Amino acid sequence: MWGKILGALFGIALFKLPGLLLGVVVGHLIDQMFQRKLANWEGLQSVFGQDDEQALFMYSSFAAMGHLAKATGVVTKAHISEATHFMQQLGLNAQQQKEAQAAFRDGKAVNFPFRAQITEFYQRYKRRPDVLQLFLEIQLSIACVDGRISAEQHQLLIQVAECLHISRSTLAQLLLAYQAQSRFKQGQATGKEQGPSLLAAYQMLGCTPEIADKELKRAYRKLMSQHHPDKLMAQGVPAAMLEVAKRRTQDIQAAYEQIKQARAKNP
Repeated sequence: MWGKILGALFGIALFKLPGLLLGVVVGHLIDQMFQRKLANWEGLQSVFGQDDEQALFMYSSFAAMGHLAKATGVVTKAHISEATHFMQQLGLNAQQQKEAQAAFRDGKAVNFPFRAQITEFYQRYKRRPDVLQLFLEIQLSIACVDGRISAEQHQLLIQVAECLHISRSTLAQLLLAYQAQSRFKQGQATGKEQGPSLLAAYQMLGCTPEIADKELKRAYRKLMSQHHPDKLMAQGVPAAMLEVAKRRTQDIQAAYEQIKQARAKNP
């Protein structure tokens, strides 16, 4: 309603009667846009018991996942499986999963306003860089479902980073870390590829095997601080999404411990 009223007032002030009609039309479109957004977020807000800021976090996260999954034109079974597994890992109940899936479907739509949605997210969280990076990492975890991403997904991730004002060099480092994380977990699962697994552990920490112990510990502590759940909760991250940070710190710690053990054996 307020969109039509304000549009009419501005229109008549600028263009008199024709402006009045134009202002009402434009205002109506603005009202509809906000009604759609409210409808999208209200579901998440009601089932998660969160304020509108955290509802925006949840909606933007799952909608962006859907958009990334559809980047190549077809949503693969692997991406659907990963998204479902991701929701289950967050401990979402049936109703919460239903709302998250609805956001995921919104993101898959051809006319989904991807850049506008990410930009709006940035405007809410722009003074909290660790939260912005966590959002990007959530998208990387979906894009890197099998350890590699398509060219189309990479372009979308660049758009996400740009909208969040995260540099391409930081995106490249995070992408390398997440691809390394996939290899590291495979190495841990098989227990056979100690060489590649150890290199992946260094890459997860953003380091090389030549790094000094002191610098290695500094890199490890910085990553642990960035992903500390209590710190992120204080910055407005929804409680459900803290599971992402917890799993990330566990992986970082596992990589650091493997490096320390390898260095102890070969000082």
